[in-house]
Amino acid sequence: MELVIASTNMNKVREFRSLLKPFGWDVLSLRDFPEYVPPEETGVTFQENAEIKARSAVASLNRWVLADDSGLVVPSLKGAPGVHSSSYAGEGVTDLENRIKLLSAMKGFQDTDRFAYFECSICIASPEREIKLFRGLCEGSILEEGKGANGFGYDAIFRKHEYNKTFAELDEEVKNKISHRRKAFDKALIFLESLQEHAILD
Repeated sequence: MELVIASTNMNKVREFRSLLKPFGWDVLSLRDFPEYVPPEETGVTFQENAEIKARSAVASLNRWVLADDSGLVVPSLKGAPGVHSSSYAGEGVTDLENRIKLLSAMKGFQDTDRFAYFECSICIASPEREIKLFRGLCEGSILEEGKGANGFGYDAIFRKHEYNKTFAELDEEVKNKISHRRKAFDKALIFLESLQEHAILD
């Protein structure tokens, strides 16, 4: 069965492809549909944005779609960067610029004030416009400087609880087992497996 990942971010698409590979899905991305124009993400929560992206893509492409919205939440910054994680330092900025702004905003923060978590909301939409929503969290803390060369986004400054390593220090295979995206995906997988079972029976 085909599943379109409603994203042009190849880091994200690669992560989902890796997660879906064992289950036999034919995974496409929005780069396979260059004529498609993504909607403006106007939601105030990750769930709202995931649903906006999924509904738009399924209406245009008429295929099974998986959309997600995810980012970093720092409670001591009133939830920032939150849904603005990818543009925290401005539109078109680099991951490094976002990290620098966050570290500057957290200068002087100690102990529990440095607590943070990644959140992922996944929305799966069918060609019949039915939707399912799934959510995952991954908790940790923000370091005062980056460590590690893997990953992207805020990975280099996010230290995962229990591992005492940043996401950027962990192997991709390990990260994919414990990430917020994986936790949301594991919930979604039960639904995706049921779709395959029905397709086989039909």
